[in-house]
Amino acid sequence: MPGISRIFSLLLLAAAGSLMACSKHPEIGIMSTGNFADTSGVLKTAADFPIGVAVNNGPLQEAPFLAITQRDFSSVTFGYEMKHGAVVQNDGSLNFNTVDAMLAKLGNITVFGHTLCWHSNQNATYLKNYAGIIVPAATELATNPGFESGLNNWSIFNTNGATITATNVATEVHSGSGAMKVVNPTANPGNQWKVQVSSAAFATTPGKSYVISYWVKAANAGGSIRLSSGPTAAQYQGDQTIGTTWQQVSWNITASLASTTFLFDMGQAANTYYIDDVSVKEAVVAPGQDQIGAKLDAALNDFITKMVTRYKDRVHAWDVYNEPFSDNPVALRSNVNTDISPTDVLVWSNYMGRDAAYKAFKYAAAADPSADLYINDYNLESNQAKLDSLLAFVKELKARGCKVDGIGTQMHISRTTNLGGIDIMMRKLAASGLKIRISELDVKTVAGSAAGQPTAQLLAYQAVAFKYAVASYVKYIPKAQQAGITIWGINDRNSWLYKNGTEFPLLYDNDYHKKPAYGAVIQALQGK
Repeated sequence: MPGISRIFSLLLLAAAGSLMACSKHPEIGIMSTGNFADTSGVLKTAADFPIGVAVNNGPLQEAPFLAITQRDFSSVTFGYEMKHGAVVQNDGSLNFNTVDAMLAKLGNITVFGHTLCWHSNQNATYLKNYAGIIVPAATELATNPGFESGLNNWSIFNTNGATITATNVATEVHSGSGAMKVVNPTANPGNQWKVQVSSAAFATTPGKSYVISYWVKAANAGGSIRLSSGPTAAQYQGDQTIGTTWQQVSWNITASLASTTFLFDMGQAANTYYIDDVSVKEAVVAPGQDQIGAKLDAALNDFITKMVTRYKDRVHAWDVYNEPFSDNPVALRSNVNTDISPTDVLVWSNYMGRDAAYKAFKYAAAADPSADLYINDYNLESNQAKLDSLLAFVKELKARGCKVDGIGTQMHISRTTNLGGIDIMMRKLAASGLKIRISELDVKTVAGSAAGQPTAQLLAYQAVAFKYAVASYVKYIPKAQQAGITIWGINDRNSWLYKNGTEFPLLYDNDYHKKPAYGAVIQALQGK
């Protein structure tokens, strides 16, 4: 009987294992909690390839953070400080002070550059203004344009019996409290100039266009008005027929002088005229798509060339192009498939198309021909269409002559990630023949469970997911292509996912104590 019972138990275990292996359930693999009590060892010495970590300037000031960085890891990636938004100032200059200070604090540890071209974490306001995506509001050049100060800064040139005054009568004012009132009792057909009021002079640039506008109405139908420019080389607006309701009239002129005036001419038709809300502004023409693309190209070249050149003695590999594709549907990023509401977002490929990535790689290679250059994206383990699109895009870039040395898969995963998708991704990445990095690995522990400190079981599930990801990399990526694994942070409370204690995605807890996941990663690196 004992022998039969043992055989029956073994059959049950085999059947259970078969069910787990064939399952399509999204939580495949997490039922095992493993044995990760042993967290001894050092990460970087357990691996045959670089083990990196993401660091930021704030946490780097904490002594345990710096000590663990130097003890456990062979390379670092700056989470934010080398990005466009951290370095590029509002005038387009580059401020390297924070990067330089962090490098000095870290000593001689290898640095992986991150990132040269991304749609987020940029000084997007500068880029939009520089490229003309944001068209600046033109400066108002008119003085006392609403006649709130009566007729100050307005000059009466001709009256021929007309009365020209300021009015504060509500029915005679378009907005505010004042307007100009012109009572012309005598018609002078063909002689608009016989009743004239001139503006004060305003600065203009010869050859530039300016828009003069104003609101006007007449006491009776059939009014007539025009504008003329001064003080010399006059231009004339065509006669405008004015009715009894407020209407806005605009006129474009091309300046020929450095100082210009304009005149209201109202001598032709006998009537009473009310004029308000005058405006004079330079005509600002929004640039076309090609012009915007050319300016962004110049800005991209400037940033990449200066960053790579400055740090080429310290940084020998870069994320050149980051997150080129949207998720669903999978497509090259544009303003349509990307959330452009954050103030730090500018989608390069919306304006430069596929050339954005092409140019980024070209500029990086020119600045440091010896550096390894990577393309980087997320959800490749869970979105096969995105993975395939990225691989095809890399082939396209290389066919166009780009130096693309490797692919980074971010792997911001969770305890519920379908582990089978990780294997599929690793095999496809390996088939590219390029260097492959897990570039931003972390594992959500709570992943939809109630917030609060994770239970021992959740921590064990997290450890299993960490181990599986690392083991899959070791198993499927050939040694010659293993460029390394970077953990996206050290301790939970300094993680981008922590969010006031709602998630715990890293290898160390808030107080820098090793979690089971640390032991799991050591096991995976050692092939256990």
